[in-house]
Parts: sequence; structure tokens; C-alpha cells
Amino acid sequence: MGDLRVEVLGHASVRFDIGDKVIYVDPYSEVCSFKGMTPADLILITHNHYDHYDEKAFSEIETPDTDFIVSENVGRVDDRYTVLANDQFCTWEGIEIAAVESYNVNRRNPAGQLFHPRGVGNGYVLDFDGFKVYLAGDTEPIPEMQDLPKIDLAFLPKNLPYTMTDEEFLKAANLIKPKYLYAYHYFEIDVPKLKKELDPAIELLN
Repeated sequence: MGDLRVEVLGHASVRFDIGDKVIYVDPYSEVCSFKGMTPADLILITHNHYDHYDEKAFSEIETPDTDFIVSENVGRVDDRYTVLANDQFCTWEGIEIAAVESYNVNRRNPAGQLFHPRGVGNGYVLDFDGFKVYLAGDTEPIPEMQDLPKIDLAFLPKNLPYTMTDEEFLKAANLIKPKYLYAYHYFEIDVPKLKKELDPAIELLN
């Protein structure tokens, strides 16, 4: 497929360039201006919260030919949208894209409801001809992470009160054991501390 170029744009927004295709994940206009960026061939959305499903960001990168792969709580907006539930997959331009579980176990809002209930949002595993990329979405460490395939590059969230503590981030990373790792969706980060406690086989790229 050629070289994979990865750019972390801020918050949970990521861009992948592979061949002549450009893929954006959860583009969010409050952390990045998408005006003038290369138009999207595909936009992946993990769930419908405003900082992940941002129509202002879409308006600056989408075209009539842009495809969307989204979670069930986003739903089918038009014919360009493919909706994947947890454990479903599709193939886009030769890239296999699997929706995996992404949810809270303990983190709740003041009303006592989980910020991200099970079965609502997606994480994604993208298989670029054998090079597997895991985008965890808004999640805590969950049992389903044990069932992931061998991951080459992982993106794990690290922010409270919505996703993981530093300790939970490290637990998830050391369970998955990707070759390369990015922390994303964080408010603050202590990179030296995380590197010190990570499995030495994992390269933290932040």
C-alpha cells in the first residue's frame, strides 16, 4: 500500500495518508483548523459527542465523494455513511476496518450515568495490508482489549473524568503491547513518567 503517514491533530483527531488516500478520524475544529487541508477520502467517527462528530470540521474537508464510517449513535445521515456496530467490519479501498468495543466501566456523569455506555461508541482497528492500527475511542481498560489482534500502532485516550488515568492508560498499553503508541484525547501528559512505566518494547511517540 505504500508508506503510511500519521499526523495527530489534537484531542482525538488523527490523519492518515496512505497512497493517494487521506483518512481523518474524529476531526474537531476547536483544536485544529481544517481549512485548506487536503480533502478527506474517508472520515471515521467513533461516536456522536460534539468533540468527535463536528460538522464544522467536516465542512472544511468533505466533498461529495467523501465516505464516512460511523458508530450506530451517529447513524446513517446519507448514502455516503456506513454504520458499523461493535464487532462489525467493512473494507474500504482495500483497508479492512473493524469496529471494536469502546466504553466506560466506572466513569459517570453527575446523574450517575456512564459517560460512554457499552455498545454505543466504536473503537476501530484498521488493517493496512497487515499493519494494524488501533484507535481506542473514549474508553477505559476493558476486557475486550485482550481479544484485539497484534497491534502495530495504538492510540489510547488519557483524560479524566471521561476515559483513563495514567495508571489505566499504562495498564491498557501493557496489555495490548503495540509496537508504537500515542496518547491522545488528553488534557495534560507526563511523557517521561509514562515512558518509565511502559513495557520497554513499546515506543511512546508523544
